[in-house]
Amino acid sequence: MKKLIRKKVAKIEKNKPNNRANNSNTVSKKFVTKNTVHKKIKETPHQVQSDRKIMRGDSNRKTVRTDRNTAQSNRHTALDAVSPKTVAKKTKSIAKKNETVLKNNKNEFIRLNKFIADSGLASRRKADELIASGVVKVNKKIVTELGTMVHLSDFITVKGDPISVSHRNIYILLNKPKNCITSTSDEKKRKTVMDIVKTEYRIFPVGRLDRNTTGVLLLTNDGELANCLTHPSYQIERVYNAKLDKVLRASDAQKISQGVDIGDGIITAPCEVFIHPEEKTKVTVTLTEGKNHEVRRIFEAVGYEVKSLDRKYYHNLSTKGLLRGKFRYLEKSEIAELRKILNKKKQVSFN
Repeated sequence: MKKLIRKKVAKIEKNKPNNRANNSNTVSKKFVTKNTVHKKIKETPHQVQSDRKIMRGDSNRKTVRTDRNTAQSNRHTALDAVSPKTVAKKTKSIAKKNETVLKNNKNEFIRLNKFIADSGLASRRKADELIASGVVKVNKKIVTELGTMVHLSDFITVKGDPISVSHRNIYILLNKPKNCITSTSDEKKRKTVMDIVKTEYRIFPVGRLDRNTTGVLLLTNDGELANCLTHPSYQIERVYNAKLDKVLRASDAQKISQGVDIGDGIITAPCEVFIHPEEKTKVTVTLTEGKNHEVRRIFEAVGYEVKSLDRKYYHNLSTKGLLRGKFRYLEKSEIAELRKILNKKKQVSFN
């Protein structure tokens, strides 16, 4: 009976279609089992893909993708590092740090790329490339850090050639001390204001202050502005604090305010005179012209001697916050206010 069953089963199996031969979508594959036995299994393409996922492992696949993303991200970061936007951000960040350190003297320093650009050698972006390439030296030292701040008097070279800021107007405010000559040089070898304000730029004092007169003194290389500031037609206000040898009478103050003869047929223009109520030997005088030794000659004309004289204001400039014998570069707002005088000059000339 068993033999008969076996024969029938064999006959049925023989009559079944040959799936392995007819199925073109099946694939043969070898793999190692725990028992290290090689077997052939029948798989569809979907099963093969699924098995590959299992063999490769999802975690490994994520790791591979992560590595690729990291590499791509690093590549973009490298590209961004030299892009203009990144350069601008780095420059701005570094400059802010430097400006914080140098906040008390911020106008004496500018960015290195701006210095190069102002020299006419290259644009700021090109200047950044020159700095990064290591061809720029500041005081004989190579500088490659973007956003570096340099002093206006620093010695700067590009590819070995020295550069300087071309056509750059310099404006310096000095709180002039006593025993100092308002001149660029002195034949008697006395101390001059240029011994205090040491700079590579060829600047000169605007107007004059007596040797023992202290206070506001502007030094610049802007000849056009200097001419306007010293010309009487522009009526630039000058405020002086004077200490006299005796109390100034109200009648004499009135004479001074109306104008007095100071000799050589010169009559001063009307001015303001203020006598300090607590100490009447102290007087504040506001003039609109700058004749030689004018304040001292005014008080001598009415019988007084000036013991000390200090100029507190010159147009919009003041010594407030500036110690005696110290100087600083003007703020942009101060320069803009001074330049308005030139605008008025142009308007008058056109009319």
